[in-house]
Amino acid sequence: MSTLFKPLAAAAAIFALALSVAPVQAQQQGSLGVELNKFEEIEGGGCRTFFLFRNKTGQSFEGFEMSLAILDGNAVIDRLLSIDAAPLPVARTTLKLFEIPEISCTNISEILLHDMTSCKPQNAEETDCFAIIELSSKTSAPLVK
Repeated sequence: MSTLFKPLAAAAAIFALALSVAPVQAQQQGSLGVELNKFEEIEGGGCRTFFLFRNKTGQSFEGFEMSLAILDGNAVIDRLLSIDAAPLPVARTTLKLFEIPEISCTNISEILLHDMTSCKPQNAEETDCFAIIELSSKTSAPLVK
């Protein structure tokens, strides 16, 4: 092999190794499932939401805040709602309840994950969680990114 091709062969081998390691790292990172599990009408008006957080990431979160856009029955943004779901222990499913005042559950057509205002693993720096979040809904309103 000529001396010109040796560096190229070495670079190709390093690239191939990096590609083979990337899927393993992605699998190790795991997912954080956020499920809108149930709606319940609040006496006097409003909607109580039941969320399940399934932490399969391999790490606990001491900070986990989301900004949600609540769309009404006409698919128009009714309001932004900030929810704080922390703490989220590792390898656990956590139930959190949040109230959306002054809107009937039947008038919510969709809930959009607008922004992650905090995603802080325990004893680590803030991170971007969008890639590991898996959204789902068992209600009439989808939960979407």
